[in-house]
Amino acid sequence: MQLPEEFVRETRRLMGDERFERYLKAFEEEPPVSIRLNPRKVERGAWSVERGEPVPWCSQGYYLPRRPNFTMDPLLHAGCYYVQEASSMFLAHILHAQRSTLNPQRSTLNTQHSTLTALDLCAAPGGKSTLLRSVLPEECMLVSNEPNAKRAAILAENVQKWGYPNHTVTNLYPRDFVKQKQRFDLILCDVPCSGEGMFRKDPATISEWSPQNVEKCWRLQREIVSDAWRCLNDGGLLIYSTCTFNTKENEENVRWFMDELGAEVLPVSGVKPEWHITGSLLEGFTQPVYRFIPGLTRGEGLFMCVLSKKGAPDTQNGPSMGPKRSHRETKTVPAWDQIGPTVGLNYPQAINYLRREALVLPEGTPRGVVTVTFMGQPLGQVKNIGNRANNLYPKEWRIKTTHIPTEYEAILRHSEPHPDGGNPEG
Repeated sequence: MQLPEEFVRETRRLMGDERFERYLKAFEEEPPVSIRLNPRKVERGAWSVERGEPVPWCSQGYYLPRRPNFTMDPLLHAGCYYVQEASSMFLAHILHAQRSTLNPQRSTLNTQHSTLTALDLCAAPGGKSTLLRSVLPEECMLVSNEPNAKRAAILAENVQKWGYPNHTVTNLYPRDFVKQKQRFDLILCDVPCSGEGMFRKDPATISEWSPQNVEKCWRLQREIVSDAWRCLNDGGLLIYSTCTFNTKENEENVRWFMDELGAEVLPVSGVKPEWHITGSLLEGFTQPVYRFIPGLTRGEGLFMCVLSKKGAPDTQNGPSMGPKRSHRETKTVPAWDQIGPTVGLNYPQAINYLRREALVLPEGTPRGVVTVTFMGQPLGQVKNIGNRANNLYPKEWRIKTTHIPTEYEAILRHSEPHPDGGNPEG
């Protein structure tokens, strides 16, 4: 794989010869494949990951021995798990480590009846948002935002399938939140970046890299975080994240946030040496930052740090519960999660349903709207009219491939048979 000469020269200087050679060697290996379970749908102990190996910094994360055909697994479409790069799951460790830090006088990440509000500012396609929603208290309001309309639609689909309450998707620019005077206790800024950390996983990003793009990115990142900072409550936390290696988009930006915004960089407790996470690579900058480098850590490239907004938490006028108006706002608890008649499908039927084909339900099935399930997990709804059931699965979500595997390749296993009759057999 041919890497840009300027990238090689600068990254070798930054990492040093030993780290950089280990990074280069990682290109000879297959990128690790990992998933994160949905604790709302996949009960610990009742479900297991087929030949899965735990991701050490995320209790719901698992490495898989190889990449299966995820598209053909109905449990993925049911929101039972999310295919997510393992390094990104470090966000779960950060959230657990900061439970006692976030606005301790009014609400914390550990509070069961919290008034906490959170914003994922650049959220598509939804990996970090669904992780946030899984870790934060259900009473917390999470707003997941994506400025690009097409990407916002993908985000909305993933959020709906994840199926948690108090989760809203918006299609706004960061400055719109400032104009609306919205305030949050926790903001995640997983900002657009030059993508150096994704070269191994997505070779197309290599051709898009240039020094000019790096310059463009660090300027945009400062603009985004500056807007987000104005929406952060005093005493609140902002998590800054990129998937790149250079210090311009990482340490140098963090130093600018400290100097210009008054941010304080907080350490993350519980990080273990065997995870091989790299700290600051900028000479003279010793703040606690966390960099994942392929070849050293088992995942793709990632940079994260936690910024605190100094000042006493606002204990009188709690934060607003999300945007007053937006270009796109979606209800995020699917109607098929509500109580009603259900029918279990076997694997071929489930695939046919996900392809948005009509179904014939068992005799005696009530007429009207019926929820169809696979292995006990709701997939969506049909309208049973007797001789057939009209498919109500959203058209834009349907599986478009005409190929149907003859056998079900299980990624998750359930220890008990399901009373609704759903099973993977044909």
